[in-house]
Amino acid sequence: MTKTLLSFGHGYSARALTRLLLPEGWAVIGTTRSEEKAETLRGEGVDPLVWPGADMTDALARATHLLISAGPDEHGDPVLAQMADKIVAKAPDLEWAGYLSTTGVYGDHDGGWVDETAALTPATKRGQLRVEAEAQWQAIPDLPLHIFRLAGIYGPGRGPFSKVRNGTARRIIKKGQVFSRTHVEDIAQILHASINKPNPGAAYNVCDDDPAPPQDVIAYAAKLLGLPIPEAIDFDKAEMSPMARSFYAESKKVSNKRIKEELGVDLIYPNYRAGLQALLKAEI
Repeated sequence: MTKTLLSFGHGYSARALTRLLLPEGWAVIGTTRSEEKAETLRGEGVDPLVWPGADMTDALARATHLLISAGPDEHGDPVLAQMADKIVAKAPDLEWAGYLSTTGVYGDHDGGWVDETAALTPATKRGQLRVEAEAQWQAIPDLPLHIFRLAGIYGPGRGPFSKVRNGTARRIIKKGQVFSRTHVEDIAQILHASINKPNPGAAYNVCDDDPAPPQDVIAYAAKLLGLPIPEAIDFDKAEMSPMARSFYAESKKVSNKRIKEELGVDLIYPNYRAGLQALLKAEI
């Protein structure tokens, strides 16, 4: 039987995983919301379904593995809202299921370290919705669920270089603020490692080795480009959208010890400096 990944919300991270699976002979079914994106996925070797809307019966029947990337909204988890009964029925037949969550579930720790045993005390509404969604997925009987709590994602097309080049990058300074981040290729290899070494019930932090202040990342990007480092702006005086400001409500360093010890992962990009160097090199 062909190993088949059914990916709900087949976006940036899922597409990176697909690039590892297809050469191994996998079939990948991915949902997207538009016909235009469906054509893009088809060109990448994915069997696309425009969903909500498409009949998912055959896709679920074929699936040996399940990946959930679609995030919750104020109405809850969108996949469970429409597919809960069918997924419950399919759960015992799946070899692996992965739910992509966020390190935002841990909330604010004043710059301290957290690992997967930390209490889930989100400081934002987005984080609270993720905690609720994690619990909903965990409640499905017989589902071989693995939760991946992703830090800030960057990679090709998602780096600071364009903003530094066009002069819109800002170095927002908030004392003690640190974020963890992860390169999309490391997300893909961590998911791949888990698929090859399933441990249902496990939760994994997905991040690099070097939590850092966001202003340091911008400064390093400017240095790589040979451009002036953007001026520092005090957080309290910065004009920011409520969404942007909410990201500064939490400061913590996220431990990635478990992905290394349990999954044997050797990070491709262990810090933002290695990641940014590679992104810039790929542009040249």
